[in-house]
Amino acid sequence: MTTLLAATMLAGGLNAASAAELTVGFSQIGSESGWRAAETSVSKSEAKKRNITLKIADAQQKQENQIKAIRSFVAQGVDAIFLAPVVASGWDSVLKEAKEAKIPVILLDRDIDPAGKELYLTAVTSDSVHEGEVAGKWLAKTVGSKPCNVVELQGTVGASVATNRKKGFDTAIASASNIKVVRSQTGDFTRAKGKEVMESFIKAEGGGKSICAVYAHNDDMMVGAIQAMKEAGLKPGKDVLTISIDAVPDIFKAIAAGEANATVELTPDMAGPAFDALTAYKSKGTVPPKWIQTESRLYTAADDPQKVYDSKKGLGY
Repeated sequence: MTTLLAATMLAGGLNAASAAELTVGFSQIGSESGWRAAETSVSKSEAKKRNITLKIADAQQKQENQIKAIRSFVAQGVDAIFLAPVVASGWDSVLKEAKEAKIPVILLDRDIDPAGKELYLTAVTSDSVHEGEVAGKWLAKTVGSKPCNVVELQGTVGASVATNRKKGFDTAIASASNIKVVRSQTGDFTRAKGKEVMESFIKAEGGGKSICAVYAHNDDMMVGAIQAMKEAGLKPGKDVLTISIDAVPDIFKAIAAGEANATVELTPDMAGPAFDALTAYKSKGTVPPKWIQTESRLYTAADDPQKVYDSKKGLGY
């Protein structure tokens, strides 16, 4: 009886340990924005809470580096792979290799082409079309019937989130004939590129006097655009309305200073729901839904931006 009990306890202990001691490889896009840095920080924190070993590979915004990282994770025999895909296409071959190795793949914050849906377990993302719609509806409500020329700072070309945020915004303003996107160019989700592109928009639009609003696919590009506007003698947030997406701390500093108007939140905690789905799949065989949607919300000056800034800084931005 004693031997049987000891053996049972030992087996139970081994099972519990094996369930907890998961190793996950995370192919992260890079650190192009404050939001991306926060996602990485939160991912580490959520892994630590669950006693999961997390191996992060920084791709420096290059798909070829992500493909190499995934192949390395497969060779290491990790228990699962998290992928934040820099672009939507070109994943079939490497994800098939992961599937053949019986290593589940979970997408974080970005999707891939629909043809590849059978190659991953689930995708934890926001509704990025909805984010764009929220931004467009805010602008339409704010300007009313006033004529409004908009310049748009797009995200990385080919990234699902950039495509979707543009689609949602365009849909929201489609019925507002007074609002027109007069210029649209990629700023690659970075502050430096956002500033550079905004400078070119200002020059092309008579020193910026014809620009009513700036729509940026992320806050970091908007922070760069705000700097460009200030250097050109414009008053962002007053002369030119701003609406962007992510809700990183620095945009709340700008809102508090009256230099930005609104942002749509994208939570950096994609890994928490992903770890929960993976643990249930590994321990109980529970297959998660193909899409786990995260929540988004609109923030303006009415939301005590200094208080939000302070709370956001605690998340690792």
